[in-house]
Parts: sequence; C-alpha cells; structure tokens
Amino acid sequence: MKKSREPFNAKQFLRSLTHQPGVYRMYDASGDIIYVGKAKDLRKRVGSYFRAQVDSPKTQTLVKQIVDIDVTVTNTEAEALILENNFIKKYRPRYNVLLRDDKSYPYILVSEHQHPRLAFHRGTRREKGRYFGPFPNGVAVRNSLRLMQKLFPVRQCDDSYYRARSRPCLQYQLKRCLAPCVEGYCTDTEYREQVELATQFLQGKNQQVIDRLVIKMESASSELEFERAAGYRDQIGALRQIQERNAVTGNQQELDVIGYARQGGIAAVHLLFIRDGSVQGSRSYFPKVPANTEDSEVLLAFLLQFYLNDQVERRLPKEIILPEQNAATVLDPNQELAALEQALAQQIRMTHSVRGERRQYQVLAQKNALNALESKSHQASTMMMRTQALEQVLDFGRPITRMECFDISHTMGQETVASCVVFDQQGPKKSDYRRYNIKGITPGDDYAAMAQALRRRFDPVKNARIDAAPMPDILFIDGGKGQLSQAENYFADWSSEVDKAAPLLIGVAKGESRKPGLETLILAGSHATVPLSADAPALHLVQHIRDESHRFAITGHRQRRAKVRRTSRLEDIPGIGAKRRQKLLQNLGGLQQVKQASIDQLAAVPGVSRELAETIYHAFRDE
Repeated sequence: MKKSREPFNAKQFLRSLTHQPGVYRMYDASGDIIYVGKAKDLRKRVGSYFRAQVDSPKTQTLVKQIVDIDVTVTNTEAEALILENNFIKKYRPRYNVLLRDDKSYPYILVSEHQHPRLAFHRGTRREKGRYFGPFPNGVAVRNSLRLMQKLFPVRQCDDSYYRARSRPCLQYQLKRCLAPCVEGYCTDTEYREQVELATQFLQGKNQQVIDRLVIKMESASSELEFERAAGYRDQIGALRQIQERNAVTGNQQELDVIGYARQGGIAAVHLLFIRDGSVQGSRSYFPKVPANTEDSEVLLAFLLQFYLNDQVERRLPKEIILPEQNAATVLDPNQELAALEQALAQQIRMTHSVRGERRQYQVLAQKNALNALESKSHQASTMMMRTQALEQVLDFGRPITRMECFDISHTMGQETVASCVVFDQQGPKKSDYRRYNIKGITPGDDYAAMAQALRRRFDPVKNARIDAAPMPDILFIDGGKGQLSQAENYFADWSSEVDKAAPLLIGVAKGESRKPGLETLILAGSHATVPLSADAPALHLVQHIRDESHRFAITGHRQRRAKVRRTSRLEDIPGIGAKRRQKLLQNLGGLQQVKQASIDQLAAVPGVSRELAETIYHAFRDE
C-alpha cells in the first residue's frame, strides 16, 4: 500500500474514525510501521495522541514521525489484543516494547509405553504420556533427568535402542535402569512401581515417595530379602539428600512470579516457574524498550507478548504474581486485565499484594531481576569500554558500530562449515549470526572455504540486494596471513564496484603455544602487527569475538557431522523412499550388504526394478 508523503492531517483522519474496538498501525515517511496499538474505542485512543498538550516525550517524538495510520476493526477488545500482539511480532515496530522470545519451553515426558521412558521433550505434544514442566531451559531438564536416573532405575533410552537390545546395556550395570528391554531381569510390576515413584517425585511429592520406599524396605527386610531392602535403603538416602538440598519448596502448585528492574535504559524481567510445589527454574528477559516508556507499559507488554505467543506452546499457570511496585496500572480491571483473561480464554489470577509463601517468592523474583539487571549493565559497560579501547588502538576515527568475524571448522576436510558472528557496542548480535555449509572445494582447503564464505556473505551487498545484511566496520578473520589474503583478494576491487566502503580487515593469528593473550592482530595490506599486551581491554574484545566465532563454527560442524552419521546413503538416491529403503535393508541384511550387492541381488528385492537396481549399484560405486 502506498503511503502519503504529505503532512498527516489528524483532524480529517479522526473525523471519519469509528468508535469500535480495533488495532491501529502508525507509519513513518519511509512506509515502515513504527507503532502498533489496540483500543477499546479507536477514535478516543488515536485522538489522544494529537491533543494540544501531550506529556510523554515518547508520544511527542512518535507523533512527529507519523505520516499515515491504518486501522483494523475487531468485534471485541480481546480480539484487538490478540491482533495487536500478532502485528507486533510480525512488524517489530521500534516504538513498541519488544520481547524477543520465540522458543518453546522444554518438558520431561513420562511416556505411555508398556515400559514407560523418561525423556526430554520440546515442541508439540504428539506423543502420549504425562508432561512435567515447563522448565526454563534445556539444561534444567537434562540436569533433572540426570538426577532422576540416579534415583529411579527407569529407562531414558530411545525406543529404537530399547527394541534392539538382546542384553542389558551399561545403565543396568550402573544400577540406573532395571533393563525392561530384556526378559528375566525385572517384572512389569517392579518396573511400573519405579515409574510411579518417579512420577510422584516429578509432582513434588517427595515425602510420599520416601514413605512408600520405607514400607517396601521394611517388607523386603521382614521377608529376608536383604539385598532388595538395601537397594530401597540407598534410594531413600539419596532422596533425603535431595530433599535437604532443596530449600525452595512449598505448597504452591502452579504459579509464575515476575520480578522487574530497570536502570540506564535497560529493563530486566525475571520469571520464576513454580510447578508442583517447587521452583522448577527461572529465566531473565531483557525486552527492547523505547526511550521514555513507562514501567507499567513495559510490564504489560511483557505479559501480552509472553502469554499470548502462539508460536510457543506454554502451559499457562493458574496464578501470576507481579512485582509489588508499578503493578497497579497493569492490574486495573477496567483496562487490560479483563481483556487479557478473555484473550487467554481462561481465568488467570493476577495479583501483586501477597503474603506468606507467595511474598517470599515475590521477593526472590525481585532479587533475581535486580541481579540480572546489574549483570547486564556491567556487561554493557564492559563491552562499551572494550570497544572504545579498540577504537583508540586502531586509531579508527569514528565509533565502531558493527564487527564481524569468520572462522572455518571441519574434521579431516569433511563437512566443512564457515561461521560469521556479529558484535555491536552491546555485545553479540546473535540474530545476525550466519553459518555457511561449504561445498565444491578440495577437502581441507581452508583458503578456498574462506573465499567461498566471503562471497556468500558479501555478494548480496555487492549486488545491492534488499535482504543484504549491513556492512561491518571491522572484519576479523580467524587465521594468519593466508586466510587474511582471501579477504584482501575479495575486497581488492570493492571501491570501484560498490558504492560502500570496504571494512577494515584484521587477521587474528594464534600464538606459538596457542595460549590466550599471545594472539597477533595482522592488518590487511601492510600485514603490520598490532602490539597488544595480554591484559589489554581491546585484546579481550578480539578474543571474545574470535572465541564466539570458533564456538559457533564448531557447533555447526558437529551438527552437520552428526546429521551425516544419522543419514543413510540410500536417502540421496532418487526413487528410494522410506519403504523401499526399509525393504532393501531388511532383505539384504544391512547397509554394507546393500553396498556390496550385485545388480541381480538388488533387483530381486520386492519393489525394486532392474533400472532402479542399476541406479543403486552405480551410486555406491561412484562415491
């Protein structure tokens, strides 16, 4: 839609604007959406921006940039709330508070198999079973599963591994699994007993689990089965140790507790997850907050975007405890609360005035928010100091706003991956990170890999593509003069072909012993080195960027290598689907036998024609 370039006529626009509920979108001169809002009465709400006296500096700045406004009418205020949230996620307007959180939360799954398994789960709940969570991150789930493995001998292996066993695995030897996969090692009743205990433990019923184990221990002892009684005794002892270490438990079954702190342009929202009577974890968020935004608006935006995020599957709590300060506006039943509850299609109690156990959780969340804010502020100030130090060392002459670093990772030349990480004055800008799977080069040729990665990153800029990423001020190349020369060759004719300045190229060579602090910075062109002491802030910044590039590259390489190991060569042959692949493997006895089979042997497999057999035969011999 073409936007007007003339000054916005607010009076004329408001004259025809409806009083119905809906969503409004404000545009600037370039046609970008700069703000999205919802209203119970569109004319009243939009009209409030154009009053003679507007107190908020943020609103004053916003109104000066408005060139056009679009509205979408809805049936109810709740519908407007949902539509506003969708527009904010889609357009990311710079004057809205933005919560960057699109990851689903992990759960622990107790499956419904004959012999149930404990498993990590993230995403849509397709598998039948009981889900416990959400946990704040994958590390919390894996730590919990590791603990559960020590407490309850319930299998955590994949179904394919479980079905293929002919004898117990190492977990049985370590007494961390009852080996239900092999007959004769445990009865279904014994295994189901441990699954029930594990389920109760996940529900927070620690004492009930201990009580049941005490009864079983005494029963086994009275029957003179001392070995079994000793096993129960060890289980009880481990559970009691866990119970003593866990100081954050209570009777609150399901609630989220929010802490909030803000200082120096940075806002921190800390969320405690209380499920089944205990804190299952916590997580800090740092939403992007436009200048001069009220704290109540930040909190409200967090609630809307966090709990109305349809891209993330969340189990909503029965109660949300907000921070004691700045919560009155958010909790005004005549404004947002009723619409939010209606939009969520369920009754969620929201409060900030609490006592007893809830008050303790509220204080804990607030402490964590303050701590997260302090850490973030320190990180930001440290990053700013290091960037300024690098500007001085390089005599850059202007502020450094964007830095990129390239690195190459492979194993013996196989599955080569190049990484590109991006840093600005606030630190890593992970949304701009990129990986490039390198193909068509001699295995192990790092120079060719670097040249290909540079072309794929900067050719879009050279060709003036709309989706091209911004040019960096400095481009670091992880390596010595050889890798740096690839970047020099690429940018040699840059000024004559592109109407943009080439970045400053710097090679980061490791010292002889490859120890941190002995790195050498090599400037492009002259190949002069930049002397930096091991404790120089500028060198610490370069090390941080280089290490992040290396981490990102090697992670991508390992993922690609693992994918290749899981993938059958048959999948790459045209005409071989899942069923034919399975028939080939079953009839011939495995992949090695398929590779060694003749054309006649391949053609004898049901569903494989002579022509397809020849294709398979030659595919393996052309490798």
